[in-house]
Amino acid sequence: MSASDASLSPAPAGPALTGIAGLDDILNGGLTPHRMYLVEGTPGTGKTTLGLGFLLAGAAIGETGLYVTLAETEVELRAVAATHGWTLDALNLFEMVPADGLGEDQEQTLFHPSEVELGETIRDVMAKVDELRPSRVVLDSLSELRLLAQSPIRYRRQILALKHFFSTRQCTVLFLDDKSGSGSDLQLHSIAHGVISLEQTLSGFGAQRRRMHVVKMRGVRYRGGYHDFEIERGGLCIYPRLVASDHATREAGPAVSTGSTALDALLGGGLVPGTSTLLTGPAGVGKTTSTVQCMLAALKRGEKAAYFLFDERLPTLLARSRTLGMDLDAYIESGQLDLRAVDPAEMSPGEFAGAVRAVVEELGASVVVIDSLNAYLQSMPNEQFLVLQMHEMLTYLGQKGVVSLLILGLHGVMGDIRSDVDLSYLSDTVVQLRYFEAHGEVRQAISVIKTRTARHERTIREFQIGSNGLQLGEPLRQFQGVLTGVPTFSGEGKTLMASQIGALDAQR
Repeated sequence: MSASDASLSPAPAGPALTGIAGLDDILNGGLTPHRMYLVEGTPGTGKTTLGLGFLLAGAAIGETGLYVTLAETEVELRAVAATHGWTLDALNLFEMVPADGLGEDQEQTLFHPSEVELGETIRDVMAKVDELRPSRVVLDSLSELRLLAQSPIRYRRQILALKHFFSTRQCTVLFLDDKSGSGSDLQLHSIAHGVISLEQTLSGFGAQRRRMHVVKMRGVRYRGGYHDFEIERGGLCIYPRLVASDHATREAGPAVSTGSTALDALLGGGLVPGTSTLLTGPAGVGKTTSTVQCMLAALKRGEKAAYFLFDERLPTLLARSRTLGMDLDAYIESGQLDLRAVDPAEMSPGEFAGAVRAVVEELGASVVVIDSLNAYLQSMPNEQFLVLQMHEMLTYLGQKGVVSLLILGLHGVMGDIRSDVDLSYLSDTVVQLRYFEAHGEVRQAISVIKTRTARHERTIREFQIGSNGLQLGEPLRQFQGVLTGVPTFSGEGKTLMASQIGALDAQR
């Protein structure tokens, strides 16, 4: 332990909440009080918003807050607060940007070393702290002090002096740094009790992505790695990285019905809570309709469900479901079904994981649908991150006893059909839907490739989608090569389901 650490006063028992629920979760409760922390990030990453939110969280519990600004004016700070719906009347704003610095006789920058000494600036800050005796302090920003110091050794000594001063005043301090210095300031990292880094990147298409990580935090078992966040009205919204092992395992119940007796038999009894089912197939084969029918069966049992729609417009899904006798409007209005359209270009993977967690823990959803994984893939930097994130999410949903229904579209219609990524090994059950041709008609077949929870049917069944939803026929025993996409029919037409074309002719 360094000499500066030894001079720190004992910290109180409770942590200092940051005002950001996601950050407090990552920090296992909040910041250790009466310590000095560094929040670093390039301009636009949300440092000022985080600092103001930290002070307002303290003001909400009666703690005095002081915001020392060396670059922005008080008017600019209040304008930032107004965009979040905040008022800063409960805080003390110390603006160290004197108006006389803009006179004709002072054409140099405000804190040029030839005019204002670093020591004078530090003394002014200390005097204001002694006057107000705040519990929380934010100093924005260290780049101004770095410019005044001129040399690294002088800069380090002044920061150490500030650290010692604040520790004797029982202040919890956030130093904001815009990383305008060359390279990473490892000296400052060694001085601070904790370091939080904010980042902002641009992808090839869509909105910018923001993420943060805790570089260090002494004495705290924090959650490492990157965590996505957004700057929204009301402050920073941080989505902690989902770690399945942090959540307790719920005992799985008996299998539940899909709404089709034949499909239940094909699956070996139905869908088992705590398992994930992957439905794969080419475009238009009936993956979404089959999934909606399984979800609707749960809604009719009184369970709650969440449907994340990536691929198509929400009105299109609702209209098609009504046509097939699966009206979802009443369940949406009652709050039993949370159906939301997701734009992968605008939503980060961390935000999506946070939304899934929210519907399970807050809504109490027992069925979660992701339609489809192809679009979700586009929101990830590369394939390996998708697999890792999906593994954690499916493990988490499994431990919560949720029935997960995943849709994966395949490229092509017949013959050699491929997918963007192979996620079949992550799923407990894989259902394959395919096209085949018979007697001049394009028909559909369904089969269960694997299931880890039951002895499923090994047959391949024809199915049709009509006004009553999904209907399954008898096993296709006179076909060879259905799974390859190029089947050979060796039986009679009577073994097939009644032609939908013939049914339409009869209705006419």
